[in-house]
Amino acid sequence: MKNYQLYGMGAALVDTEIQVSDAELDQLQVEKGMMTLVDPERRAYLLEKLDDHLVHSQRASGGSAGNTIIAASYFGATTFFSGKVADDDNGHFYMRDMKSAGVATPDAAFEPGITGKCLILITPDAERSMNTFLGASESFSSRELDLQALAASEYLYIESYLVTSPSGKAAAIAAREHAQANGTRVALSFSDPGIVEHFRDGIGEIMGGKLDLVFCNREEALHFAGTCDLNEAIEALQKVCDEFVITLGA
Repeated sequence: MKNYQLYGMGAALVDTEIQVSDAELDQLQVEKGMMTLVDPERRAYLLEKLDDHLVHSQRASGGSAGNTIIAASYFGATTFFSGKVADDDNGHFYMRDMKSAGVATPDAAFEPGITGKCLILITPDAERSMNTFLGASESFSSRELDLQALAASEYLYIESYLVTSPSGKAAAIAAREHAQANGTRVALSFSDPGIVEHFRDGIGEIMGGKLDLVFCNREEALHFAGTCDLNEAIEALQKVCDEFVITLGA
């Protein structure tokens, strides 16, 4: 009998959502619909330029896998999440917000530093353009995993953003191996077209042999297969997972 239906792992980011126009997105030189890693200086610049919008902004615990786990919890699933936060206001907010959503987490080990943040710019067509400062999440590693909870979960859910960090990629591989050794099924989200395009080999390492489930959108599927033909992408996915979901858009 498994204790959790879903165990997620990924970057623990505090999301701030801001509504902007397409013209403002162009002026800020933000690539629409993509996730871009930013340094503190770039983030400060964006916040300065968008100061008038911050009055209506919202702060919430997030990150790719984090948002999925929160949604699953609200739908009634028993969930667990492993991420890494710092000993700052955002870090404590993140853990409180997860708890209030009904998500179980490891005993918090707040470390010095800055909790990761994601500035999400939303245009009128509902497209999200993400500007991510990883902060403490950049050093997410196997130390943040709760192997007992992972083995006691029906599914492990991994975000492909972890591939951008050597320690994050190693943690994803270790989690996948531990899950498969303990009868826990493994699901992977490709997360972002740019991630698939630039880290294709690393994603393959995370996947290992064949996974149970893959989530991606059309563009990510095409990048993964290295093709412009969706049917060829489908054939490529059939070789690496038992089931997959291809969305149109996000």
